[in-house]
Amino acid sequence: MNKKVEAAMNTQLNFEIESAFVYMAMKNYLATLSLDGFVNWFDIQFQEEMAHAQKFMDYLNDRGGRVDIRAFSAPRNEFESILDVLETSLAHEKEVTRRIHELMKLAMEENDFPSVSLLQWYVDEQVEEEDNFTRLIEKVKLVKDAGLYMLDKELATRVFVPINTQA
Repeated sequence: MNKKVEAAMNTQLNFEIESAFVYMAMKNYLATLSLDGFVNWFDIQFQEEMAHAQKFMDYLNDRGGRVDIRAFSAPRNEFESILDVLETSLAHEKEVTRRIHELMKLAMEENDFPSVSLLQWYVDEQVEEEDNFTRLIEKVKLVKDAGLYMLDKELATRVFVPINTQA
């Protein structure tokens, strides 16, 4: 196996593991808000990221490469809001996409066609990941705006009732 591609894949598989723990931290932040649906959604994100890392590990092992597991920084655990969690997630996925594209570029430059084939799956997966977060952000914004709109309508019905100063 091409050693440059092997080293870059090891970097990426470790970033996939780090990504899993980013989503685990987000999941547990959301659990403090009792948002079971979001907790479930982020638990699946955690599992997907671990599966992405495993796919790289299996590939490296199948090609006679060496998997190199490394340490990573502690993930962020505190957020301002659900929207903050989602926008942070989208930014993270865009970074994953950038890294996958760089890895694809390297594999192509090195004429490592089996790796190009593998990486095409990740390229396609990242389109889906970014779309999922973008749509979820849009939905949260819509719900938030709809809730504010409904509250605004309710507040508009308030009328001034003069107090009786004669009593």
